[in-house]
Amino acid sequence: MIYLDNAASSHPKPPAVHRAVAEALELGANPGRSGHGRALEAARRIHGAREAVARLLGVADPARIVFTLNGTHALNLALKGLLRPGDHVVTTVMEHNSVLRPLAGLERRGVEVTRVPADRGGRVRTADIEAALRPRTRLVALVHASNVSGTLLPAAEVGRLCRRKGVVFLLDAAQTAGAVPIAVEEVGCHLLAAPGHKGLLGPQGTGVLYVHPDLAPEPLLEGGTGTRSEAPTMPAEMPEALEAGTLNTPGIAGLGAGVEHLLDRGVDRVRRQEEEILAWLLPELARVPGLVLYGPTDPAERVAVVSFNLEGHDGALVGFALDERHGIAVRVGLHCAPLAHRALGSFPAGSVRASFGPFSTHEDAEALVRALHEIART
Repeated sequence: MIYLDNAASSHPKPPAVHRAVAEALELGANPGRSGHGRALEAARRIHGAREAVARLLGVADPARIVFTLNGTHALNLALKGLLRPGDHVVTTVMEHNSVLRPLAGLERRGVEVTRVPADRGGRVRTADIEAALRPRTRLVALVHASNVSGTLLPAAEVGRLCRRKGVVFLLDAAQTAGAVPIAVEEVGCHLLAAPGHKGLLGPQGTGVLYVHPDLAPEPLLEGGTGTRSEAPTMPAEMPEALEAGTLNTPGIAGLGAGVEHLLDRGVDRVRRQEEEILAWLLPELARVPGLVLYGPTDPAERVAVVSFNLEGHDGALVGFALDERHGIAVRVGLHCAPLAHRALGSFPAGSVRASFGPFSTHEDAEALVRALHEIART
């Protein structure tokens, strides 16, 4: 199997991730709930993972890193923890449903939302975001890179805009954390959400939310934290303020191992490798008869998420043929981003998406192109 579905979940994981999960399962104890040796060791594994994520994202205080169930949980925590009726939010049509749907729910409760358009390449202009700001704008929510077109959006520009205007900036780094170098201070985001199971190379069921020291979102969940048990409310200290209940110690230990792998390898090296694959792949895809490619053709303007359709071929059947006849795993459909497909012109059928990861090779890209040439001829 040639695995080109890394935008959904990265595969394979580094061997250290498997070991960390198994060791945490063997350890068994709850972190932060008991004083015996196994519980203390579990807490050390959690703290080590938190420190690793903080280093990767350029966060000075690891306590500002909150562990969540996934990227969607992190985004919900950021949006619902801060926004109140009467607030105004600016976002874009390139967002994933993990932003679109919480905002739709918040709209029903009195939050106003403006969705900034994108061009046919999935690009969004910072000037359009600025024009959408109002006196009551509380937050700008922006995806760092589209999970459909791979287009990189102007995160640093938007960060500077939000700092200048006194608006909270939430960055959805689902497709960039671990694949593109990110430092929260350089980007200027107040909140950054990411799943653990994609570019961060951790297991499914893990995620992270960075919270700026000036912010204190209300928790989505309330319950035990192992601290200040006498109080009827959640503790104010981070990260316990936003981490109710027993943490996923095996998953977080695996996530920490995945992030340590990235720190050792260097995210800049991962980025260069994926840009090299794109530099060869994008012109070759343009030579496939009838292939319609979505997103920028310059590798510097995108991540290694490549969506396309073959004229005269149903996308679902193309994906099936790639899997069954060529052993290539891709994803087809709307990719939980319907407004992005409307902007790109691929709605309602969606597209075929091949997404490369840190263990993808040039040979994988060559195999995809050969397979598409064959399918195009049928």
